[in-house]
Amino acid sequence: MLRPLFAIVPALLTVACSTMQPSDFASEKPDFNPIRFFSGETSSNGVRENRSGRPVEQVFTNTSGKMKGDTLHLEQDLRFVSPEKTTTSHRTWQLRQTGPHRYEGTANDIIGTATGEAYGNTFHWTFPLTLSPGNPLTTTRMSQWMYLQPGGKTMLNHTTLSKAGIVISQVTETFARQ
Repeated sequence: MLRPLFAIVPALLTVACSTMQPSDFASEKPDFNPIRFFSGETSSNGVRENRSGRPVEQVFTNTSGKMKGDTLHLEQDLRFVSPEKTTTSHRTWQLRQTGPHRYEGTANDIIGTATGEAYGNTFHWTFPLTLSPGNPLTTTRMSQWMYLQPGGKTMLNHTTLSKAGIVISQVTETFARQ
């Protein structure tokens, strides 16, 4: 009686542990091209939650993107507002398409190159992010899932920051093209 159960449990765990892929959204509309979306002016607002899911600060961004050759150059101002303080930072991005559905980017506070894929209305990418440049102990892993909404002017973003596989915080925000 237990033998069939032992055969089923590993199969269920495999299904439960499978991860969502950008290609799962290939038929969704509108088509999301992150270079097209971030060309020009965009802004966002959202909330950052700590690892237990409690909202700890509001997040705001203003981004300006300009094409130079085959690369989109982005200047992004970030503002984080909590009851205790307001902090700001600036991120400079370079984003380019490297193949069908594939993109890569670099920025002043990421280590190496961010890589991602866009299918249908969805873009997903991951990269190592340093929370304090020069201090390797503050390097985290950032994963962003972006979903372009009908009309193509609004995008929902869900970001997860993790360290050693443990979620540190999450950000949910709405981006709007100006």
